[in-house]
Amino acid sequence: MMTAVETTSATTDKPVVKKKKSSKLSPWSVVAWIAALGFFFPVFWMVLTAFKTEADAYTDPPKLFFTPTLEQFRAVLDSGLGTTLANSAFATGMSTILVLLLGVPAAFALSLRPVKKTQDVLFFFISTKMLPVVAAIVPLYVIVNDIGLLDNIWALVILYTSMNLPIAVWMMRSFFLEVPGELLEAASMDGASLWTSVREVILPLISPGIAATALICVIFSWNEFFFAVNLTAVQAQTIPVFLVGFITGEGLYWARLSAAATMAALPVILAGWFAQNKLVRGLSFGAIK
Repeated sequence: MMTAVETTSATTDKPVVKKKKSSKLSPWSVVAWIAALGFFFPVFWMVLTAFKTEADAYTDPPKLFFTPTLEQFRAVLDSGLGTTLANSAFATGMSTILVLLLGVPAAFALSLRPVKKTQDVLFFFISTKMLPVVAAIVPLYVIVNDIGLLDNIWALVILYTSMNLPIAVWMMRSFFLEVPGELLEAASMDGASLWTSVREVILPLISPGIAATALICVIFSWNEFFFAVNLTAVQAQTIPVFLVGFITGEGLYWARLSAAATMAALPVILAGWFAQNKLVRGLSFGAIK
């Protein structure tokens, strides 16, 4: 008979077999890949069409193999893309900075330093997004015209700031709520002022959330069309209005429109690419306790 020691040694000497992870894709993974490719395909086709001539862009069936050309990009640059890009960049950048300057203190006050009837204040912020834009365009046009800001880029800066501020306050308030209040108490016990505590303790913790909020404001401002098409003409024209100019009574210039859309989307894509780490952390901030 085997002793207990022999039995134990025999048991422990058995090789441990590790289960191999299955390399097969689950049905949900296949569905996710199909959905991702379906969403990406229009972008891929737009970029592909941008390198075609107008004759190649109009073929039926569409051409997958062709001689690439930069003719459409040169035509778009010659038609005044640089000015509209500068207008969109200025309106987007200035409005996003103003949103952060106004939204961070408001979100801080409504979270870590709540006021009376905080819920009413939050509802007031979000209620400004319930009014259809088309219902406000006539009085806005009259006001902008009376103060001399028609076809002026500063009118779009002000409108984009008011458009994005409620969303920014709600987003950043959720990020502030994830910061323990004890951190402020500990900083005050160490002799730090409120401004120092916010600057040195709170803001570094929620920086991913601020980056995510800023990027969303940038996307909304960059893509905004309704205010721009009704309140601008030539001097303050933005990218979305510029793209509509390629739709004429003679037909659609598919290749040139694709080239302009590719160049218009590139700045936002690059901004999202460089901020992707903070964006993912910001959007998932507080999701896992």
